[in-house]
Amino acid sequence: MDDAVSALALSAGDPSGIGPEIAIAAFMAREALGVPAFYLLADPALIASRAGQLGLSVPIIETTPAQSARAFAQALPIVPLTARCVDSPGRPDPANAAGTVEAIDRAVAACLAGDAAAVVTCPIAKKPLYDAGFRFPGHTEYLAHLAARHTGVEALPVMMLAGPDLRTVPVTIHIALAEVPKALTTELIVATARITAADLASRFGIAKPRLAVAGLNPHAGEGGSMGLEDERIVRPAVDILRAEGIDAFGPLPADTLFHPRARAGYDAALCMYHDQALIPAKALAFDEAVNVTLGLPFIRTSPDHGTAFDIAGKGIARPDSLIAALKLARKLADTDARAAAA
Repeated sequence: MDDAVSALALSAGDPSGIGPEIAIAAFMAREALGVPAFYLLADPALIASRAGQLGLSVPIIETTPAQSARAFAQALPIVPLTARCVDSPGRPDPANAAGTVEAIDRAVAACLAGDAAAVVTCPIAKKPLYDAGFRFPGHTEYLAHLAARHTGVEALPVMMLAGPDLRTVPVTIHIALAEVPKALTTELIVATARITAADLASRFGIAKPRLAVAGLNPHAGEGGSMGLEDERIVRPAVDILRAEGIDAFGPLPADTLFHPRARAGYDAALCMYHDQALIPAKALAFDEAVNVTLGLPFIRTSPDHGTAFDIAGKGIARPDSLIAALKLARKLADTDARAAAA
């Protein structure tokens, strides 16, 4: 381990979900699966308790972000939270909200201070956070808030699901399907595509990204016979992007956008709403897809699944997506660093 390389900051997510145990499992698999060094922002007592419940002997060391990379080979590095957490697997508790949010806050702060290479987040559940007073629609929006708070610059967060064979980006995210046509604008599509293209170039190392733009309606509106949004909103956005030199094309019918031959023709697909993007990504690679937030002044990845309260504490949660998120975060951080140094 090169001590000069900062570790990844991993927030434990909702303590009642599978976050603590997939973090433990990722650490236990570090040698066999080449998991990059990370430290866990969590309540050490809860992590020890969960490991004991699962019958695992996990060496734990309380440390600082700067010292965590060196400790990773011998023990699970934990940067302790100020907030204490209740260990109640499968039973979400608003009492854990403070610790859940603190872990995210401190991971972002460490990354922006240069003490962590990237932020990786285990899943959170919105209801216990809402019950405790949290007022953001989701993880993504809260990360954008933190970025603005630290830098003074507003950020447009862009969600990407990245798997081995497909990258998808929803233009609208955590809103009801009925609200999508009202929220979708040419300006939003253009802004989302610009950020996607920029991050694909700087962090993914794709020199000239190709962006396939899905239509909103069936058959991309079929010339206006199935809705006017694709001609009036989506197509003008594609024209603007192409005029700027971004290799974007569409609007394309979403039902033929994700088969293997189609996927070979683009580097990312811009989709008009949440499920249009996430269903194909998860169907193709549920255990390997990674949630990446673009458009932020730091790198953030996350597993593509939720808290899985129904299996928390049972020892059956798989760490595959978290391990993929950790590996991708390391790769993006290294690529970003090389681009900055060039």
